Amino acid sequence: MSTQPMPTDCFRKRLPTGSATAEEFGWLQVAGRLQVPALLGRTQVDSDTDVITYEDVFASGRCQLLLGDLIALADDDLATTGQVASLIDAVCDDLIAQAAQTGRTVPLSGCVPTLYADRIRPGGRVDTWYLHRGLTVTDTYTGDPIPVRTLTGYTATVNGTALSLDLPATIQLARAALHPDRQWASAITQGDPTEPNIATSADGACWLDFEHAGRNTLPGDIANLLWYLLALGGWLVPTYQSDVYTRTLPLHRPPAAAPAVEHAELSARHRRLDLHYTWPSGSGRRTALTQVLARLATDLGDAAGLPSGRQLEALRPFLALRILGVIPPSLLTTADLLLVLAKLAEAQHLHDHDQFTRTALQPAFTTTLERP
Repeated sequence: MSTQPMPTDCFRKRLPTGSATAEEFGWLQVAGRLQVPALLGRTQVDSDTDVITYEDVFASGRCQLLLGDLIALADDDLATTGQVASLIDAVCDDLIAQAAQTGRTVPLSGCVPTLYADRIRPGGRVDTWYLHRGLTVTDTYTGDPIPVRTLTGYTATVNGTALSLDLPATIQLARAALHPDRQWASAITQGDPTEPNIATSADGACWLDFEHAGRNTLPGDIANLLWYLLALGGWLVPTYQSDVYTRTLPLHRPPAAAPAVEHAELSARHRRLDLHYTWPSGSGRRTALTQVLARLATDLGDAAGLPSGRQLEALRPFLALRILGVIPPSLLTTADLLLVLAKLAEAQHLHDHDQFTRTALQPAFTTTLERP
């Protein structure tokens, strides 16, 4: 793109040349379809680095808050939860509109590969992170390390519910479901619907970050949003990727609540894991989750081609990949690793109960914080 003097209200994104090309191509795919910032230019910095310049939608006043910041404010003030629900509805409406306008059933190989195909391939990120012997949990009685991949066949009881815990089998099932030839409902979307990538404006949702934009699976987009609301945004990202959290969310307020293990008992001798956890959620985050699940059970699920009454269950392979493929398990504390494994096990039993998405409401308190 040609370079012209840039306005002061702009946002510059420095990227490796290959990523900049993907970003620019993605923006071109969704511009005119979704509300996005204007692309003002692309300049080469050196042989392998470019800068893409966008309109700064916050400096111009076009947008007010990112979804993550809006949720954080509503976690403290029940009066603002309606704004969260409205933005989630706008996100769902955009996905449904794109399904109507650009929807096609295509093989996974015909979709943007980065978030799914590249991570689930044999020997890829998920295998490297989870199937090596160095990833262990500790026997409660002996203190011996137990490789996570060998927990297959253990009796796992999570919050009183008996679940199967078989990491290699779960990965293999996800790999089979996400085979390049497997057909999925798809549309032209932004591809990474997360709390730092969606802003609220007078016209609904404004989408940011286009590295994964293009033809994406609709079930994958929904699973991405759901897992971010359930675990990444309110817990894992601010805990383990705090630099990303601080950089992308202007308010970057600490989460109102985080999941915690109340009791864990692991016995290699008895091949048993007993785990009890709490999963509290602020009012803003709970509102967002509730709204996504309500839309998933109706028009959003229909747009994504998901079977009636089994919409959440149909997301299972995408949820497994999001649970396993974002935060390296080597960074997690033992308690947090157990929580991730518990959610993975729950995700394999979505037809039996709603334990996977259940949260306990953390009471909100009204603040006097001056809002931007």
